[in-house]
Amino acid sequence: MNDQIHSDGSDHEHGALGDAEYAEFMELAAQEGFDPEEVEGAIGEAGHGPLPVLAVVGRPNVGKSTLVNRILGRREAVVQDKPGVTRDRVNYEAEWAGRRFRLVDTGGWEQDVLGLDASVAAQAEYAISTADAVVFVVDATVGATDTDEAVVRLLRKAKKPVVLCANKVDGQSGEADATALWSLGLGQPHPVSSLHGRGTGDMLDAVLEALPEAPAQTFGTALGGPRRIALIGRPNVGKSSLLNKVANEDRVVVNEIAGTTRDPVDELIELGGITWKFIDTAGIRRKVHLQEGADYYASLRTAAAVEKAEVAVILIDSSESISVQDQRIVTMAVEAGRAIVVAFNKWDTLDEERRYYLEREIETELAQVAWAPRVNVSAVTGRHMERLVPAIETAIQGWETRIPTGRLNAFLGEIVASHPHPVRGGKQPRILFGTQAGVKPPRFVLFASGFLEHGYRRFVERRLREEFGFEGTPLHISVRVREKRGRKK
Repeated sequence: MNDQIHSDGSDHEHGALGDAEYAEFMELAAQEGFDPEEVEGAIGEAGHGPLPVLAVVGRPNVGKSTLVNRILGRREAVVQDKPGVTRDRVNYEAEWAGRRFRLVDTGGWEQDVLGLDASVAAQAEYAISTADAVVFVVDATVGATDTDEAVVRLLRKAKKPVVLCANKVDGQSGEADATALWSLGLGQPHPVSSLHGRGTGDMLDAVLEALPEAPAQTFGTALGGPRRIALIGRPNVGKSSLLNKVANEDRVVVNEIAGTTRDPVDELIELGGITWKFIDTAGIRRKVHLQEGADYYASLRTAAAVEKAEVAVILIDSSESISVQDQRIVTMAVEAGRAIVVAFNKWDTLDEERRYYLEREIETELAQVAWAPRVNVSAVTGRHMERLVPAIETAIQGWETRIPTGRLNAFLGEIVASHPHPVRGGKQPRILFGTQAGVKPPRFVLFASGFLEHGYRRFVERRLREEFGFEGTPLHISVRVREKRGRKK
């Protein structure tokens, strides 16, 4: 899971640990033979909260994915000459000159769905809105096109820092082509060959100057503003109806034309005596001949809503089988690290047979969020709406829970004693100690004498939930293994 949630807001530089707790923890680490710098780095990585976000935007076939691979130093993004290969938002963690940031590749525009302008706008607007800075990639050999000019208008409107990348400049002869891009009005064009690596270092230096040390907080306020709740789900699952029901009025109109609403709708709603900010992702209806494009735009809006929220209420149509798209939306919310509530809509329409099969589907298809509070509702009749707020509050409580290091290590000691790691290759790795480095969602670092198998990590997560709750929140557990030199005497 990517750590992209705002930290707990403390002034400490040690994740969620206070100064005294940090000093005690570092002493324990030294006794176990861990290098202090390694321990500090592990806590920093796990507890850093959000990383600044750099979006790579540009029209198809200008070399965005190639540039992403060059920045990462490895082949991650799929590169093809055909536009539209990458349809989903793709995140990577990157580093340059000792600074880490989140890199978002915006490949995969659907050119032929609703027209080039509409598809470029949907993809670029979303990427730009969630980024702290933007690398705008232009093919220097072609020059600025009308589509490039359209993206420039979006960039100016967003008022985000922009680094202009003049790509495909493979030698001195292409420098003049790059210079011509001053005409875009975005400042100095950085001549780059993402294929060969030429000029990428200078461009990344400019990126670091544009990126903030940490992204701005996108939800809540320091004074305790309204909690932000995203209603997400596949098209026509009842998100607008649910929002209108909890608001007791028709706040949202669903347009039948796909792609009309590009921005999620924010609504302040009082529910259960508390004011919440609901982020609706309505505004889209499925049409047969636009099915792929409609799903694509729905995915963009869902991702944007999740980025802005603290809690994701995932709406699922209980009258239909749980779909692959439902599972992808669940995965999106989990990977984003948001608190999660699963709401099964249209519950009043189910007969006994459908309820039986739905329970089996939930056990198999939604096993990854078995820890999430579940509510069975009807957005049309209002059935069980009163259960929504307690479920949201439960998820938030789990999302913000922090376990003191002393209590956590006592618990880990009990686990190691009662359920030791299986012996592998004549060795039996064990958890030496650990700490919770962050919240929103809870993030743990475990320090071990050897590699911990994935199954044992899942066991530790399950026991953490049994012991401390964490209902409604993903858990992020990272493991650091003690280097052999730490055992030398």
